Amino acid sequence: MTLFDAYERPLRDLRISVTDRCNFRCTYCMPREVFGPDYAFLEREEILTYEETARLARIFVAQGIEKIRITGGEPTVRRDLEVLIAQLAGIEGLKDLTLTTNGSLLRRQAAKLRAAGLTRITVSLDSLDNDIFMKMNDSRVPVATVLDGIAAAREAGLDPIKVNAVVERGVNDHTIVDLARHFKGTGVIVRFIEFMDVGNSNGWKLDRVLPAREIAARIDADLPIEPASANYRGEVAKRWRYKDGSGEIGIISSISQPFCGDCTRARLSPEGQLYTCLFSGRGHDVRALLRSGATDAELADFLRSVWRVRDDRYSELRTEETAGLQRVEMSHIGG
Repeated sequence: MTLFDAYERPLRDLRISVTDRCNFRCTYCMPREVFGPDYAFLEREEILTYEETARLARIFVAQGIEKIRITGGEPTVRRDLEVLIAQLAGIEGLKDLTLTTNGSLLRRQAAKLRAAGLTRITVSLDSLDNDIFMKMNDSRVPVATVLDGIAAAREAGLDPIKVNAVVERGVNDHTIVDLARHFKGTGVIVRFIEFMDVGNSNGWKLDRVLPAREIAARIDADLPIEPASANYRGEVAKRWRYKDGSGEIGIISSISQPFCGDCTRARLSPEGQLYTCLFSGRGHDVRALLRSGATDAELADFLRSVWRVRDDRYSELRTEETAGLQRVEMSHIGG
């Protein structure tokens, strides 16, 4: 079946955040001055169990979900993540199961995740310049650790691998060509992401955004590229291929070229709140229903009731008024 929202956007993708914790403190996501030693993270009993998560995922797939992405926080800090992956991989009708990670723990986990049924992976890496990268992740994890994690993912057969880089003007924008050049011809797809006003803690300002057109122009000047067609409706990154046929990059332009009109994604937080937009201010409590004994049919009805009235268009409507509203933190529901 296909479930449509108020703007006739189908429900196709589910992003499941399995933890609100992370071993990085990226300045654009979990700045240390906010997420410090005294920050109150979720207690264990508040977080959905793997069995609860898998049950909800099966219900989502029955409503039309085709792709599930595991996120966080940093999902690989959740113990025995491969157990959940195996449960999700066994869901009939699910076509794609992937994960977004900072890559720091991949060397020890990539093979287990692949064996459990994970099909591909996305790794965050904002710069190859070690000083810049460590300043942005604020965790003393060097570039070499993430590159080794990517190598481990390739060895395990997780393919294709994508690398996400958040671009901030005046911070790492002068290193984007080097990042593109490093992975050109390797089969790894680098995706450059405009610095977004997600959550309430990252100090976002418009003048720190490097627009997609400028990102493309800078790369094209050194490594000639041309536009490529989207793989499917709702693909978040605009594709560009190298003119010499050696691969492609992607650019995600939530600020300068919003793509709300094709958004097909729902998000499930670690404690079972259902969000219908990355920029939402509140979620819908699925856990309460789940733990009160609701049947699968009742949970499915709830999901349908939420999606059918969904009218989120934050990025298309971005104004001073909407920008001032409280929003869920990206570290809580994933990017």
